[in-house]
Amino acid sequence: MQASKAGTALPEIKATRSEREFQDLLRRLELALDASQIGVWEHSIEQDGILWDAQMHRLYETGETCRLVPASLWSNAIHPDDRERAERDFEQAITTRGAYNSQFRIVLPSGEIRHLRSRAHFYVDAEGLPSFIGAEWDVTADILLNAELARQKVVAEARALALEESNARIEHVADHDYLTGLPNRRLLDKRLAELPADKSITTLAVLHLDLDQFKQINDSHGHAAGDAVLRAAALRITAAIPADGVVARVGGDEFVIVLVNFTDLTELKLITEDVQRRLRKKIRFGQEMLQSGASIGVSWSGDRRARNLLAESDLALYQAKKLGRNRVEFFTRQLQEDLRSKRRLAEELKLGLERGEILPYYQVQLDARTREVIGFEALARWKHPEKGVLAPGVFLKIADEHGLAAEIDAAILKSVLEDRLFWLLRGLAVPRIAVNISASRLADPALLDKLRKLDIPPGVIVFELVETIFLDDSDEKLLDHIGDIKQMGIDIEIDDFGSGHASLIGLVKLRPKRLKIDRQLVTEVVSSAEQRRVVGSIVEIAKALDVEVIAEGIETEAHAVVLAQLGCDGLQGYAFGYPAPAAETDRLFSSMTSRIEKQKTAMGS
Repeated sequence: MQASKAGTALPEIKATRSEREFQDLLRRLELALDASQIGVWEHSIEQDGILWDAQMHRLYETGETCRLVPASLWSNAIHPDDRERAERDFEQAITTRGAYNSQFRIVLPSGEIRHLRSRAHFYVDAEGLPSFIGAEWDVTADILLNAELARQKVVAEARALALEESNARIEHVADHDYLTGLPNRRLLDKRLAELPADKSITTLAVLHLDLDQFKQINDSHGHAAGDAVLRAAALRITAAIPADGVVARVGGDEFVIVLVNFTDLTELKLITEDVQRRLRKKIRFGQEMLQSGASIGVSWSGDRRARNLLAESDLALYQAKKLGRNRVEFFTRQLQEDLRSKRRLAEELKLGLERGEILPYYQVQLDARTREVIGFEALARWKHPEKGVLAPGVFLKIADEHGLAAEIDAAILKSVLEDRLFWLLRGLAVPRIAVNISASRLADPALLDKLRKLDIPPGVIVFELVETIFLDDSDEKLLDHIGDIKQMGIDIEIDDFGSGHASLIGLVKLRPKRLKIDRQLVTEVVSSAEQRRVVGSIVEIAKALDVEVIAEGIETEAHAVVLAQLGCDGLQGYAFGYPAPAAETDRLFSSMTSRIEKQKTAMGS
């Protein structure tokens, strides 16, 4: 009996413990669901009702706690745009008696829209009734985050595309001429560099052309007309060359054409002549018909080596323009030898600057009325160790092409200051000395500091600016630079005035101390009344601007007399003395005095 009671109590104890564990498990599950904010629901297919837990009511903000809710409460809460799909998802799960998986929006009583995810599994309860038990949770934060990420992705992709397009535009602009749309020098250099690797190329030519009369068109009709000529030239050149050719605008009115795989020299000449013929045709600009043309330099090779063709065609172009423009010149061995000679001369000139071989030769300037010495002009000479003393015509152009002009200017100025000090120590009255200054020297941002270090006394040095370089193209920055030089006590003169490149506006802006009438106007002033009127007009304009006038290139006394009568202030030329080195001090000073006395005596008699 005792054993029987003990045996009966043991299962009861075990049942109680299992029940307690089960209840404990349920509480844990409820706490977990509550913490995760997951609502649990159960739907019996054959009954019109759904069992909701408290979390479901919180999700839908019903404000109720009842377990059993009508199915309409769920469907009415779903956003109208999602309701049909959500119900269809559930109907499909019922039909297949499979898993239910859906996501939809609900509209809370406050009007707020939330995104819910709902999942359930089909099962048959203890009474044999088919049912679904499922769970729902709020995924609004995830949806909004994903939407924002998607938006940011779209924005990022759009920005990346815009950046790519912008880079492409920048690259295009960097490689193409803004006016004609043709490749520029940068892209041309790339193409030329790529050609040696192209094994399909059998022949190669470079045509370097320069539009004739372009500056005159710009000056006469304005820059808009010049732009129209450039655009028309680009179209005509492109139309004249084969499809595999390349045309680039490499400068103001310069174009380069690259031709490949032409049959022979005859075909190359035909293409070149066609280009020139097209460019000779007139161009309509408004009511005007503009006439241009082209000078063309050509270099070609029977293979794909393009390294020297551009330089060779440029040299051929220079020859074409030198021989009269509107012509075609092909690169030759003689031109090649000339090019090599220039290169050798440039290298020798660099060495000559290092060795101090560039020296000033001085030519006297006289007062037009008293014939007293009023100044010297320091002219650059190259005391070449083998070729003797070379005039500037031999080396100045090469110096400018190879960036040596500024160094020559600096060397001459340094020597002039040294010679001047030597003459002063000898007790001589040294007049002002004019030295040339090149465009590259004047554009040097460090020029003023360099001049200050030389400690030049005011009024003793004059800078001569070549009219063709400075007078028309001087911008405000350049004028300010010149103004600073004037403040240092260095006068400014305009050289070669009247050679046809200056404007009165430029002269007014620059306000030089004096100008020198070009020798071409002086040559026939004795015999030509027209030349006298031209020179007289220049003198009158200069006087109106309070600018002194020096006439250069005077070779006879008759020239000196006429120019003095026309109002020139100073005279310079072979009639008064040839350029001489500083070492010939007596020639420059003592003999000059006797020459002046003789001239005065002759004039008096």
